[in-house]
Amino acid sequence: MPVAIDELFSALAEPTRRRILEELKDEALAVGMLVERLEISQPTVSKHLKVLREASLVTMSAQGQRRIYTLSVSAIEELGQWCAGFLPEPAPVAEPEQIQTGSHVAELDTANPAGIPAAAQQLGRTVGRRLEHVTGRAHEIIERFPRFGRKRQE
Repeated sequence: MPVAIDELFSALAEPTRRRILEELKDEALAVGMLVERLEISQPTVSKHLKVLREASLVTMSAQGQRRIYTLSVSAIEELGQWCAGFLPEPAPVAEPEQIQTGSHVAELDTANPAGIPAAAQQLGRTVGRRLEHVTGRAHEIIERFPRFGRKRQE
């Protein structure tokens, strides 16, 4: 469902809401975790989350009595596309160098020698960051519960 750009800008006008989005950028969080990280009251966080949810900038899912909030990438993309309309057209990309290989000419993209599409490169970076985050969190959990991790040295 498309969101009015006015609603997005209105929701983003408040610094606390932008801080909440920053916290949700890398991981979904429960309200209690946001309260702890932002060091503001639970009613204040809930009020701001309601505005963000109404602007479709975050989504909420229930896990028992906990409410987990996630950044809505589609609303951010919509806002980015709207803003991109104000940017000048990008300069044309120079043609890739050509190299002779046997009986045909092959193109060589010097900036991307493996020929990986830009979208795939971005996806790889995003997955890599998420994997690093999950691995780091798993390591933290293992360290808190030594019986699951390395044996203690006495």
